Amino acid sequence: MTGRTLLRVGIVGKIDNSEVCKLTDALIKKFNSFDVEVVLEGKLAKLVSYQHSSTVENFHKNVDIVLVLGGDGTFLRVTRIICKDRIPVVGINMGNLGFLTEVTKDEAIELVDIIVKKNYEIEKRDMISAKVIRAGKEICNYDVLNDVVINRGILSRVVDLSIEIDSKKINTFKSDGLILSTPTGSTAYSLSAGGPIVFPALPLIIITPICPHTLTNRPLVVSNGRKIKVEALTGTSELHLTLDGQISVELMKNDIIEVSKSTQSVNFILSPFRDYFNILKTKLMWG
Repeated sequence: MTGRTLLRVGIVGKIDNSEVCKLTDALIKKFNSFDVEVVLEGKLAKLVSYQHSSTVENFHKNVDIVLVLGGDGTFLRVTRIICKDRIPVVGINMGNLGFLTEVTKDEAIELVDIIVKKNYEIEKRDMISAKVIRAGKEICNYDVLNDVVINRGILSRVVDLSIEIDSKKINTFKSDGLILSTPTGSTAYSLSAGGPIVFPALPLIIITPICPHTLTNRPLVVSNGRKIKVEALTGTSELHLTLDGQISVELMKNDIIEVSKSTQSVNFILSPFRDYFNILKTKLMWG
């Protein structure tokens, strides 16, 4: 919270979802009934003919809490933008329950009362920073909430990736690629590649090879206080670095990807309707 007397709520929505407009109108009315100011992201505001709008980049000037209406992809995009301002954020899933968007659309109106009464918990989720070093120069630097993936894109071919942790050579993975994930992202691509499920508040990085060509190359979990360097030893083309599944950087031979704990983090407003283990049971259909 910013310490203001009046609460200001920002709403971002996946505008190609027909249910978003209907729910946005209902949320505006409910928040306004508590004299809470609502600010919509520009495209959503235009879609529902609402006057008070802002870019997500300027939310830090205009809102105290952000609601994201959509799926996990929309949530990841928004959190990468607002993370530096530590604005609490909650995801409302417009389809099935998500690992990041923990509140269902049917629970959204009830959530308004909880937000207004400040009857919720905030959990800090660590992010990781990924830098690409080429010929000794940094060419890009990103903070991500879920994962950093190195692979051959649409071509599933073997790549050689050398790993150092705190300047100590660990291994050269011969695999289809490599995933470096936060605990929050452990239930995303890393899980499908055989990585472990890790409680999201833990200060860790998960290193998961994609289809390793040696059975002894297994997932590795390390403290996020460690500095990880991955060198691309594969010289052929179409090697990519993918960040949160949404940003792609083309890699060259001998590029070094440095991964470490980010200075940024995301303040999750936890679902008041279920805890993390309930979400796991629902998503993974555990008995």
